[in-house]
Parts: sequence; C-alpha cells; structure tokens
Amino acid sequence: MLYRRFPKVPHDLSILGFGCMRLPQKESSGFAGTIDEDKAIAMIHHAIDCGVNYIDTAYPYHDGESEPLVGKALADGYREKVMLATKLPSWLITTRNDMDRYLDEQLAKLATDHIDFYLVHGLNKAWWENLSNLGVLEFLDQAVADGRIRYPAFSFHDALSVFKDIVDAYDWTFAQIQYNFMDEEYQAGTEGLRYAAARNLGIVVMEPLRGGLLSRDLPATQAILEAAPVRRTAAEWGLSWVWDHPDVTTALSGMSSMQQLEENLAYAEHGRAGSFTPEDFAVIRQVKEAFGARVKIPCTGCRYCMPCKNGVDIPRCFESYNQAHMYDAKEECGGVYTWVLSGAIDGIPGYASCCLSCGECEEKCPQGLPIMEHLKEVAEYFGR
Repeated sequence: MLYRRFPKVPHDLSILGFGCMRLPQKESSGFAGTIDEDKAIAMIHHAIDCGVNYIDTAYPYHDGESEPLVGKALADGYREKVMLATKLPSWLITTRNDMDRYLDEQLAKLATDHIDFYLVHGLNKAWWENLSNLGVLEFLDQAVADGRIRYPAFSFHDALSVFKDIVDAYDWTFAQIQYNFMDEEYQAGTEGLRYAAARNLGIVVMEPLRGGLLSRDLPATQAILEAAPVRRTAAEWGLSWVWDHPDVTTALSGMSSMQQLEENLAYAEHGRAGSFTPEDFAVIRQVKEAFGARVKIPCTGCRYCMPCKNGVDIPRCFESYNQAHMYDAKEECGGVYTWVLSGAIDGIPGYASCCLSCGECEEKCPQGLPIMEHLKEVAEYFGR
C-alpha cells in the first residue's frame, strides 16, 4: 500500500480509501439493500490488514445501516488502526441543535468516542446557505474543542463558484469531490481541485470510477485498452489517472465484493503521483472520445433552462440519459435517475415525465435544443 499525507494532518493515509456506500447486500435495492454483514466485515478487516487506513461512511448509506456495520467492523482493535470518516446529513438540519443530535447519534452508531474526519455532507448552494445561517461553523469549532471530532471537512456537489466560496469560508482539513477522467470539468473539477490544494486543503476523491461505470468492459473502449502500451484493466486506468494527481491524497472506492477489493489493493501498489506518460494520457483521451461519441443529447449542463415551473430537472434528466448510453448502463443510471429525481430530498419530483410542454425552457436554451422532444425520449426510456 502507498500512502500520502493531508497538509493539515500528521498521519500518512492510504491512497485507497474504503467507501461504505456499496457494501455487499443480501437483497439488492440500489444503495439501500440489507447489508451482508459477514461479507462486509470480512472485506473491511481484509482491507485494513492490507494497509487501508481510511474508512468512509455516512448517515444515510444503506438506509442508515452502514454506520452501525462499520462500528461492528472496527471492534476488537481495528478502530485504532484507521482514520474514520462520516458525515453530517446536511439536508436534515433545521436547527443548531440538530447538528449536535446527529453527531451524538453517529458516535453511538459507530461505537466510538470520536470521529477523525467529520464532513458536512454533499454541500450545494442551498444547503450551505442554510447551514451557515444555523451556525455550522461554530458547531464544528465546538465539536473539535470538545473532542467529538478531530478534523472538519466537507463533501461537495454543485458548481465551481459555490465550491470556491465554501473553501474560503473556513479552515477545512480537506474537500471531498467527485473526480475522474470523465469529470475534469464537472462540479469542482480540476480547477476546484487546484484551488483547494493551493489553499492547503487535502483532496479526497469520490466516484473515481463513476460508481463503477468506468470499470466496465465496453466494445467502445476495449479495443483502445488492448492496444495501449501498458496493459491495465479499465478500473486500473481510471484509478491510476486519479492517483497520478499529486494533490489527491486518497481515492475512495465503494467495493461490493472481495474480488473488487483484491483488485483495487493490487492497483494501489502502483498508484504513484506523476507516473503517467504522454502515451498513457493519449490512451485516456481516446477513451474519453469513445465515450463522448455515444452522447445522445448535446446538453452542456449550463442550466439556463432552469428553473422549470413544473419541477423538471432538465439537465439531470439529460445527464442520466446520456450516461446510460455512454456506458451501456441503463439499469444503473435508471436507478440513479429514479433516486435523485424522486423528490425524496426536496419534495419536488424532477422526472422528465413531469414536463407539461410549456416551451419556456426552449426559449432559454443557448443551443436551441428541442428540449420538450428530448424529455419525451427520456421519459419513455426510463419509464417516468
């Protein structure tokens, strides 16, 4: 195992982190199925025995089952071997007291008296404004002072400008961002990564393989990888690309089987920063072009079409539809489409089928896309 260090943490961290959102399940139902406890604990123990020392969970993972499972897995001396991360459920916070209540509940679930890395979860502009007004920064200061947490951090899902505002608002230890070779300009992206690193924040990468989509063996990319000067699996190419960035400390992987864990442990033996050659980057460019050629709707995600008065999240609808075709992953992307756009978080369904064909979005689209027709395609494809 290779290790790197956050600028503000005096401990070396494994470049492979164990993400506990996709643990093995007895019954599969997206992210929420019943965890196969024996298999999950065996995987976590094996990962730690092989040098992984960053374990990442969160309040909602597996419908609240992930944190108690992690607490059980870290018994019998394993807790002392790892840096444990979990997250404040941002969308559930309505008062300052909620923050302490959820943190204390999480400490009990995890069977620990402190959390090493406590992240404010999945920040976007609205949640950040709400939490700021409720005193989240004072809460973090107090939780550090009383020893319940050691290092405050945040994870992020919004635009680059929002990311920069959050980075500058507090003395964070690190930022957790979605980043992979297909997402260099998505959300925080490369510019955000460099912005945070320049301000002495560490970087933890989530979705280095886009939830496993970049590890699939697809005809569109298989020939490219077979002709590459260095033989790597699709998963190894994706992880190695992330690890090539010296500002990245840890790449999280949500592993669902012992085989996936063993493969990722093997890849992590070679994940050195700055090791990619010009030929390696050329392979990545070819793969990106191959995926890009499969895009069905040329939406740039500018969001000029938003808001929709009927609640349709037009860019997200198109994103799910495009990704399903890019990665030959209708089932996986359909699951994300259903979950993200269900209204479970904000109460407003955003499915393509919610479109009433008012046409206002088409008047705003700088590309002149036939949005209403595309939304019909999406609704028919995903069934809602």
